[in-house]
Amino acid sequence: MAISALYAAASGMRALDEKLNVTANNLANLNTVGFKQSRTNFEDLLYQVKQEPGVPNLDDIPSPHGILVGLGARVSGTQLDFAPGSLIEGVKTDLAIEGEGFFQVRTIDNGAEVTAYTRAGNFLVNRDGQFVLGNSIGSPLEPPITVPPDAPRESLRINERGQVFVRVGGTDTQVGQITLVRFVNPEGLLSSGQNLFLATDASGEPIEGNPGEDGIGTLTQGYLEQSNVDPVKELISLIFTQRAFELNSQSIQSAEESLQVVANLRR
Repeated sequence: MAISALYAAASGMRALDEKLNVTANNLANLNTVGFKQSRTNFEDLLYQVKQEPGVPNLDDIPSPHGILVGLGARVSGTQLDFAPGSLIEGVKTDLAIEGEGFFQVRTIDNGAEVTAYTRAGNFLVNRDGQFVLGNSIGSPLEPPITVPPDAPRESLRINERGQVFVRVGGTDTQVGQITLVRFVNPEGLLSSGQNLFLATDASGEPIEGNPGEDGIGTLTQGYLEQSNVDPVKELISLIFTQRAFELNSQSIQSAEESLQVVANLRR
């Protein structure tokens, strides 16, 4: 009956609406430092099995196929893409990770202070000399890095291994060590906004280490990692999603017309 077609097409429109939301979010974050785009994955729903494949026919020969009618589609998940973004030149406190890894910062989640993770490296030095992330809440770097108040800002130097130096009394002095973490399954991280991710059971526990060790990437001072969103691909996806949505709406119209024909048979 055309009723199944109505529900199948409606499920397709709901799924495509979710994909449209994900694509719009990707495009909205074209200029968000360290942003990682998401991909929408789909799966088909249950099937009405009117005849199973392999059922013997009248000649006792197994049928090479069956009769199965699908009931539509749904979004099975959104998958983060951690492909690296391009690097652009910034200021002395900007940092970019070349390779795997995340910065660790402190943030508040559900009223509790927790460790969050980010690829954004737009750091600032606050009034207390602490390195903080340039997001809306100024999440402090973890472990903390504090620049002495008498150290000239232009003397700040961070090498690829994460060692932080400033010039104090005419000599370079190490004031901290930046550590990074990596995850076995970074796609399992929870996006929490403000350029931050939270660890989950799917991502696994963070593996901490110094930059350049144990599979963790190195640091580049004075550069930022841009969003990895490809605007051309996203616009193509947007057009494809719109056309697929229109096709599903036409399926609903066709099913409605079929039901109308059936309803008029008694006249």
